[in-house]
Amino acid sequence: MTDARAVRVEIGVESLGGVRIADAAGATRVELCTGLSVGGLTPGAGLVDAAVRAAGHTEVHVLIRPRPGDFRYSAEEVELMKTDIVRARELGADGVVIGVLDEGGNVDAAANSELLGAAEGMEVTFHRAFDVCTDPYAGFDRLLELGFTRLLTSGRQVSVLDGAALIGRLVSLADGRIDVMACGGLRADNARRVIELTGVRDLHAAVRIPVPGMTQNDSEVSFAEFGVPGGFDHFQTDAAGVAALCEAAHFSA
Repeated sequence: MTDARAVRVEIGVESLGGVRIADAAGATRVELCTGLSVGGLTPGAGLVDAAVRAAGHTEVHVLIRPRPGDFRYSAEEVELMKTDIVRARELGADGVVIGVLDEGGNVDAAANSELLGAAEGMEVTFHRAFDVCTDPYAGFDRLLELGFTRLLTSGRQVSVLDGAALIGRLVSLADGRIDVMACGGLRADNARRVIELTGVRDLHAAVRIPVPGMTQNDSEVSFAEFGVPGGFDHFQTDAAGVAALCEAAHFSA
């Protein structure tokens, strides 16, 4: 376990620019991925390699998620995830972020054990698959049994503040055996309140702003990222927002 007194910030990023912004702001970790607009997907080896070299004092934790959609994976998909975990470790990543549910929506002990085995020696976070599992308390017990480093959760709500009661309960149940990391619309202006309500010492946010797209010609075809406002092209990490969140976390410690 990490220092219980500190408040640690993890930033979800999908570019080298995002890694550098997080490091400059003093973030403890980045969750490196692509496809944040669909919840995040496994980044390519080239990005992982470059991110590790660019990260400075910030840890790089790689999301391992082979496709959008739910978290029930075939045996073939689990094998692909194991390969991606091994590659991330070889490239120097500090940790991975995983999560597999079974057909009943429960935390899949067998599949997650395989992935944990592939990640031996690394920190391993169970991601927001937890927020859609069938029984959060049974699922939490399973994560403890399996030996995950931390759990990422919004308390099964869209907003971290709406899920604060469950997050706080999980922090109490954890009793130092696993780090509970809060997420879900978390920003500088609500970070202190989240910490007060839940007792978490780990915060996670993908702090992003939309980037204007190039002027369109007469074509009706658009390849703009899903969810960006009209006239914009994609999202990028918000340097000011990340710095403000890290500062708020520092003063909440």
